Amino acid sequence: MTQRQTKYDFLITSPGTPLPLGSNIINNGIQFSIFSRHARSVSLVLFHGKEPDAAFTEIVLDRNLNKTGDIWHIWIDRLTEGQVYGYRIDGEYRPESGHRFNYNKLLLDPYARALTGNFTWDLNKARGVILNSEHEPLSWNGEDSTYNVPKSIVLASIDNSEKSFLKIPENDLIIYELHLKGYTAHDSSGVNAPGTYTGLTEKIPYLQELGVNAVELLPIQEFDENENAMTNPVTGEKLKNFWGYSTISFFAPKGSYASKGNTGEQVKEFRDMVKKFHESGIEVILDVVFNHTHEGSYRGPTLSFRGIDNSIYYILEENSWDYKNYSGCGNTFNCNHPLVRQFIVDCLRYWVIEMDVDGFRFDLASILGRDQDGEMLNNPPLIEWIEEDPILRDRKIIAEAWDAGGAYQVGEFPGRWSEWNGRYRDDVRRFWRGDSGLKGAFATRLTGSSDLYFSSSPTRSINFVTCHDGFTLNDLVSYSQKHNIENGELNKDGENNNYSFNFGTEGPSDDKQTEDLRIRSIKNFIATLFLSLGIPMLLAGDEFRRTQKGNNNSYCQDNEISWIDWNLVEENREIFEFTKKMISFRKKHQIFRKHSFFTGKNSESHGKPDIIWYNERLNSPKWDSDENILALYLNGEYAPDTMGNRDRDIFMAFNATEEDKAFRLPMPYSGFKWELIIDTSRRNGNDITEEGKGIVINGDSVKVNRNSMVVLLA
Repeated sequence: MTQRQTKYDFLITSPGTPLPLGSNIINNGIQFSIFSRHARSVSLVLFHGKEPDAAFTEIVLDRNLNKTGDIWHIWIDRLTEGQVYGYRIDGEYRPESGHRFNYNKLLLDPYARALTGNFTWDLNKARGVILNSEHEPLSWNGEDSTYNVPKSIVLASIDNSEKSFLKIPENDLIIYELHLKGYTAHDSSGVNAPGTYTGLTEKIPYLQELGVNAVELLPIQEFDENENAMTNPVTGEKLKNFWGYSTISFFAPKGSYASKGNTGEQVKEFRDMVKKFHESGIEVILDVVFNHTHEGSYRGPTLSFRGIDNSIYYILEENSWDYKNYSGCGNTFNCNHPLVRQFIVDCLRYWVIEMDVDGFRFDLASILGRDQDGEMLNNPPLIEWIEEDPILRDRKIIAEAWDAGGAYQVGEFPGRWSEWNGRYRDDVRRFWRGDSGLKGAFATRLTGSSDLYFSSSPTRSINFVTCHDGFTLNDLVSYSQKHNIENGELNKDGENNNYSFNFGTEGPSDDKQTEDLRIRSIKNFIATLFLSLGIPMLLAGDEFRRTQKGNNNSYCQDNEISWIDWNLVEENREIFEFTKKMISFRKKHQIFRKHSFFTGKNSESHGKPDIIWYNERLNSPKWDSDENILALYLNGEYAPDTMGNRDRDIFMAFNATEEDKAFRLPMPYSGFKWELIIDTSRRNGNDITEEGKGIVINGDSVKVNRNSMVVLLA
């Protein structure tokens, strides 16, 4: 063991033990442990302070004393919490064999709980310069990256003896997807700590008023927001990686999202945020990105995994030079290598045990089912492990059940996983746009997508009309084309098939009729979402018409395109109140939160079916007809509450045509009259009324105006 540029006159060390991995405070010292199978040597770099340019001590580990199997380890006396460190790992640089070791690159500990956040990434220096060959990777050069990359920080485990886990039943969940920084970064947010974990907690009263009970946070694990080299061609502004789908340190909450310091303080601030959400009855779900890492293709920087053991952590092309790219981001994490599987599960356990999060949404989750050659597995061990792990067993696990390599598994993801239901999004959009022949698909999505989840439960389906990736709800009804010029990619990025409609004017309109139709359409989508079996997910700001000016791929816009403008709450109070009341309506009626699908058949205990479908003349609908007109009757006997009391009978009618329609009404089984509660064609608070104060229908029909829907209670 040798030392270089030492601050310490004398270090007391021992070989330590291989487990646990990472840096851990043990016996008045710190145990360091890192895996690398193919390394020739490993050096631990200890920094003398938290400043970006702090001096350092380098300790070369003895492979005879400090190595057990493939794990390099050392214990050092009297080092304390807050110690800043990194690794240098030497070995073969032979891309044709999959190895890209480079001793010049300071490496992050994959198990680090925090990174120094008081730096500006300089990837040009971290990468070095391109050499003569066009195939020469940026990861290989003699440039020392020490002062141009973040460092790992030693932190003590969090005392989590006072657990605050909520465990809201899945059928009661109402998920609200938001970007942690963008939610409060705008001047109008009114919070004291905008763009931070603390700032988000200041919005808890608003979320409680709205009625959601789970927030799904876009990635908060450490990433480089400055990695984007593009500039905005309109403003000249340097573009960012705003969304954060480019993780580099999976255990570490993002330092720049902390309000009170970013050299370890971010961990406590994140944990305090989760606790406050739980105290308010709101779960916290993390969007996690285990499909690839920030290191990108062979031209990307060496920051951690590539320099630790490239051939283990990534799926390589046959020639081992480049990376298989099922993520669309340059590389694919080798998720079903046993060691990488263990790393992913260890990470998930950490966020549950120490950070107390309630679940995870897995980005491009189909990659979790690919083997070490990139082929899809029939029984993926990682997916099964996450599902069955005893620590993760009671947490929510949600799959984005596709990837950029052609896999599309909506309805086919194994086990108890819930799925982002992309078919729900598309079919509901197309039905309300008026595309012909969609009534059957719409009926299936409305009632839980039994064609996809017939062998399990409607709660497998995460229903959404919009999400971070695509148009906002306001833009869905205001733009027929994407407007992504400001992303600097000639409007070539982003989805082209949005199933959107602008009602005759592209973008904002002063025409009253156009605005009325757009408001009606927004209400149709919101009402449909909260009246559907399954788990609803609402995109932040859709409840008050947030706009991205037609940009449907705002991943790079860390500005007012992506930030929530809170002035819109009052400007569009009508939509906010409608959304709030729809959430409340869903909570009052168990029939929309059933664990099981409707059958359309009589049960032994009930003389009438649980659901009956109609056309506007009270006949059975012609499912193969083009006209998007549909009605249904829900029998409240099939949805008793916890006290055994039946729900009310409900009649719903949908008219996605350009003509007003009169729908004949069936007699309520209970013998009572129908009360009109929801009519999306009405305005200014008359769209949804309190139960018992609605319009009583004395006749045998109800008018459903064009492009609208109604809900009646018996």
